[in-house]
Amino acid sequence: MSNSSTAAAGKAAFDTDRVGQQAGALLHSSFIWLQQHWLQILIAVGIGVAIALLLFWVRAFGPRLARRSASGKGWAAVLGRAIERTNAFFIIMLSAKLVDGYAATPADLDKTITFLFTVAAVFQAAIWARELILGAIEHRTRDEHYSGEALMSAMGLIRLLVSFAVFAIALVVVLSNLGVNVTGLVAGLGVGGIAIGLAAQGIFADLFAALAIIFDRPFRRGDKVSYGNTSGVIEAIGLKSTRIRAFTGELRIISNRNLLDKEIQNTSQRDHVRVSYTIGVAYETPPETLERVPAILTELVEAEGAKVARAGFESFGASSLDFVLQVDTPGDDWATAHSVRNRLLVAIMRRFAEEKITIPYPTQTTYTAAPDGTLVMPYAEPGHLPKT
Repeated sequence: MSNSSTAAAGKAAFDTDRVGQQAGALLHSSFIWLQQHWLQILIAVGIGVAIALLLFWVRAFGPRLARRSASGKGWAAVLGRAIERTNAFFIIMLSAKLVDGYAATPADLDKTITFLFTVAAVFQAAIWARELILGAIEHRTRDEHYSGEALMSAMGLIRLLVSFAVFAIALVVVLSNLGVNVTGLVAGLGVGGIAIGLAAQGIFADLFAALAIIFDRPFRRGDKVSYGNTSGVIEAIGLKSTRIRAFTGELRIISNRNLLDKEIQNTSQRDHVRVSYTIGVAYETPPETLERVPAILTELVEAEGAKVARAGFESFGASSLDFVLQVDTPGDDWATAHSVRNRLLVAIMRRFAEEKITIPYPTQTTYTAAPDGTLVMPYAEPGHLPKT
């Protein structure tokens, strides 16, 4: 047998003997502790059992608290599910830790209880953190316009990422309490995360853009939006792209990242639709009538249930005096605004006809002059008519 094999066998035997000695010392000290402090131990066990039963009762209250939320995504449901996820091992170790000092526990047993309690507490905190984070996300996204396949896929991925993050942190904390040097592990996790992020940055960019849409809610399914030269209705919000039904009928698909890089006008969120008119009136219109034109336009608009944003003189046009009329129709429906516009145009024509207000055609008058600058009339002057 080689020297290296002999050394390895000797080391293994030494480790086994040391573990056996520690276990024996723990049993011996525990036996002496039981003999000397049996009354304190019984009292501590009774108190510990009472604390454990109380904590189990509190955990049983969690599902009842969750049922108070009608949607299942309210804060009552979030807290209820977090309480329900309390682990039995954590409850037992918490009870043991609370009565540990009263029973004058031996040092070796105290260290064991402290270690087990630390492990239970760290992983229980990770479970609570996961439930609260996921519950807060679900509470934020509780809307029928954001439910469906996209949200389910997003929540599945979010649950995986959150679970990995919180339990990785819990594992690092536990290993650190065991005296393990976790610097290399943390550095490895960081480098691995950076490598994965660089390799799939396009996918992650669209994914996080989808999450931004779901959480920030710049628009929802069914909203009418405009971006660039495109206008349409949001049909679906996916993890990679958003589908928009254009008003011209075609289905447009754009990646979430590119969509959020643009200025988006959510026309479904406005409280009125504004339509502008430019109305020309003949120059021959009497000034008294011109003064009444804004009041006439306001009267006609209010009769249609709309609101006048502006009605007044704008400019001297080439062949007319131009008035501007801006009309606000309540709501965000263009069809309603167009119907109001059509009725209003007819009402303006009818009222102008009654008031004998002329809307002129574009006209141009040409004058002819003699060499000395005298205007030559296009018709015969009186007294110079040809004889018949």
